[in-house]
Amino acid sequence: MNPQARSNRIVVGVDGSEYSSNTLQMAGRMASTLGGPLDVITCIGMSDYFLASRFEPDLTRFTTELEDTAKRLVDEALERAFGADPPKDLTVTVKFGDPAKVLVEESHEAQLLVVGRRGSGGFLNQPIGSVSRACAAHAHCPVLVVAQEATG
Repeated sequence: MNPQARSNRIVVGVDGSEYSSNTLQMAGRMASTLGGPLDVITCIGMSDYFLASRFEPDLTRFTTELEDTAKRLVDEALERAFGADPPKDLTVTVKFGDPAKVLVEESHEAQLLVVGRRGSGGFLNQPIGSVSRACAAHAHCPVLVVAQEATG
Protein backbone atom coordinates (compact mmCIF):
# COMPACT_ATOMS: atom_id res chain seq x y z
CA MET A 1 0.00 0.00 0.00
CA ASN A 2 1.27 3.44 -0.88
CA PRO A 3 1.52 5.36 2.42
CA GLN A 4 1.02 8.69 0.65
CA ALA A 5 -2.21 7.55 -1.02
CA ARG A 6 -3.88 6.10 2.08
CA SER A 7 -2.32 7.99 4.99
CA ASN A 8 -5.62 9.77 5.61
CA ARG A 9 -7.60 6.53 6.04
CA ILE A 10 -9.62 5.61 9.09
CA VAL A 11 -9.02 1.99 10.13
CA VAL A 12 -11.74 0.28 12.13
CA GLY A 13 -11.32 -3.15 13.67
CA VAL A 14 -14.51 -5.19 14.03
CA ASP A 15 -15.30 -8.74 15.01
CA GLY A 16 -18.78 -8.91 13.48
CA SER A 17 -20.53 -9.18 16.85
CA GLU A 18 -23.68 -7.19 17.62
CA TYR A 19 -21.40 -4.74 19.42
CA SER A 20 -19.60 -3.89 16.18
CA SER A 21 -22.41 -1.57 15.07
CA ASN A 22 -21.49 1.27 17.47
CA THR A 23 -17.85 1.03 16.47
CA LEU A 24 -18.71 1.11 12.77
CA GLN A 25 -21.11 4.02 13.18
CA MET A 26 -18.49 6.06 15.04
CA ALA A 27 -15.81 5.18 12.50
CA GLY A 28 -18.17 6.23 9.70
CA ARG A 29 -18.75 9.59 11.39
CA MET A 30 -15.01 10.08 11.88
CA ALA A 31 -14.28 9.19 8.24
CA SER A 32 -16.90 11.71 7.11
CA THR A 33 -15.62 14.41 9.44
CA LEU A 34 -11.93 13.85 8.66
CA GLY A 35 -12.48 13.25 4.95
CA GLY A 36 -10.70 9.91 4.79
CA PRO A 37 -11.62 6.50 3.42
CA LEU A 38 -12.92 3.91 5.86
CA ASP A 39 -11.02 0.61 5.98
CA VAL A 40 -12.89 -2.08 7.92
CA ILE A 41 -10.53 -4.81 9.12
CA THR A 42 -11.63 -8.10 10.63
CA CYS A 43 -9.18 -10.75 11.76
CA ILE A 44 -9.20 -14.49 11.90
CA GLY A 45 -7.02 -15.45 14.82
CA MET A 46 -4.33 -18.02 14.20
CA SER A 47 -5.92 -20.36 16.77
CA ASP A 48 -9.04 -20.49 14.56
CA TYR A 49 -6.87 -21.11 11.53
CA PHE A 50 -4.87 -23.83 13.31
CA LEU A 51 -8.00 -25.55 14.61
CA ALA A 52 -9.55 -25.62 11.15
CA SER A 53 -6.36 -27.07 9.69
CA ARG A 54 -6.58 -30.05 12.06
CA PHE A 55 -10.01 -31.16 10.83
CA GLU A 56 -9.55 -31.23 7.08
CA PRO A 57 -6.63 -32.15 4.85
CA ASP A 58 -7.79 -29.57 2.33
CA LEU A 59 -6.70 -26.47 4.27
CA THR A 60 -7.69 -24.15 1.43
CA ARG A 61 -11.34 -25.13 1.83
CA PHE A 62 -11.38 -24.24 5.52
CA THR A 63 -9.38 -21.07 4.99
CA THR A 64 -11.95 -19.97 2.43
CA GLU A 65 -14.82 -20.93 4.75
CA LEU A 66 -13.28 -18.96 7.62
CA GLU A 67 -12.82 -15.92 5.39
CA ASP A 68 -16.37 -16.22 4.02
CA THR A 69 -17.83 -16.48 7.52
CA ALA A 70 -15.80 -13.50 8.78
CA LYS A 71 -16.84 -11.43 5.75
CA ARG A 72 -20.51 -12.38 6.23
CA LEU A 73 -20.39 -11.35 9.90
CA VAL A 74 -18.83 -8.01 8.97
CA ASP A 75 -21.42 -7.48 6.21
CA GLU A 76 -24.18 -8.11 8.76
CA ALA A 77 -22.55 -5.63 11.16
CA LEU A 78 -22.29 -3.07 8.33
CA GLU A 79 -25.99 -3.57 7.57
CA ARG A 80 -26.90 -3.03 11.24
CA ALA A 81 -24.68 0.05 11.44
CA PHE A 82 -25.50 1.79 8.15
CA GLY A 83 -28.53 0.08 6.62
CA ALA A 84 -28.66 0.74 2.88
CA ASP A 85 -26.42 3.83 3.14
CA PRO A 86 -22.82 2.78 3.98
CA PRO A 87 -20.01 5.33 3.71
CA LYS A 88 -18.93 5.93 0.11
CA ASP A 89 -15.24 5.08 0.36
CA LEU A 90 -15.44 1.88 2.41
CA THR A 91 -13.38 -1.30 2.05
CA VAL A 92 -13.58 -4.55 3.98
CA THR A 93 -10.51 -6.73 4.47
CA VAL A 94 -10.25 -10.09 6.19
CA LYS A 95 -6.78 -10.80 7.58
CA PHE A 96 -5.27 -13.83 9.29
CA GLY A 97 -3.41 -13.14 12.51
CA ASP A 98 -3.72 -11.85 16.04
CA PRO A 99 -6.21 -8.96 15.88
CA ALA A 100 -4.14 -6.64 18.07
CA LYS A 101 -0.99 -7.18 16.02
CA VAL A 102 -2.82 -6.78 12.71
CA LEU A 103 -4.54 -3.56 13.79
CA VAL A 104 -1.35 -2.06 15.22
CA GLU A 105 0.39 -2.85 11.92
CA GLU A 106 -2.50 -1.28 9.97
CA SER A 107 -2.20 1.85 12.12
CA HIS A 108 1.17 2.65 10.49
CA GLU A 109 -0.63 4.12 7.49
CA ALA A 110 -3.73 5.57 9.13
CA GLN A 111 -4.78 8.87 10.63
CA LEU A 112 -7.04 7.15 13.14
CA LEU A 113 -7.67 3.63 14.46
CA VAL A 114 -11.17 2.93 15.83
CA VAL A 115 -11.83 -0.10 18.02
CA GLY A 116 -14.62 -1.22 20.31
CA ARG A 117 -14.11 -1.37 24.02
CA ARG A 118 -15.16 -4.99 24.00
CA GLY A 119 -16.14 -7.39 21.27
CA SER A 120 -17.51 -10.88 21.39
CA GLY A 121 -15.06 -11.90 24.09
CA GLY A 122 -14.94 -10.48 27.56
CA PHE A 123 -12.98 -11.80 30.52
CA LEU A 124 -13.73 -11.20 34.18
CA ASN A 125 -15.81 -8.09 33.40
CA GLN A 126 -12.74 -6.10 32.40
CA PRO A 127 -13.71 -2.55 31.33
CA ILE A 128 -11.60 -2.77 28.16
CA GLY A 129 -10.71 -5.77 26.05
CA SER A 130 -7.20 -6.99 25.37
CA VAL A 131 -7.27 -5.99 21.69
CA SER A 132 -8.41 -2.45 22.50
CA ARG A 133 -5.82 -2.19 25.26
CA ALA A 134 -3.00 -3.35 22.97
CA CYS A 135 -4.09 -0.97 20.22
CA ALA A 136 -4.27 1.98 22.60
CA ALA A 137 -0.79 1.18 23.91
CA HIS A 138 0.99 0.38 20.66
CA ALA A 139 -0.77 2.00 17.67
CA HIS A 140 1.15 4.39 15.43
CA CYS A 141 -1.75 6.85 15.18
CA PRO A 142 -4.44 8.14 17.52
CA VAL A 143 -6.88 5.49 18.76
CA LEU A 144 -10.58 5.98 19.45
CA VAL A 145 -12.06 3.36 21.78
CA VAL A 146 -15.84 3.19 21.42
CA ALA A 147 -18.20 2.13 24.21
CA GLN A 148 -20.12 -1.00 23.34
CA GLU A 149 -23.86 -1.12 23.63
CA ALA A 150 -25.82 -3.81 21.80
CA THR A 151 -27.81 -2.17 19.00
CA GLY A 152 -29.08 -5.24 17.18
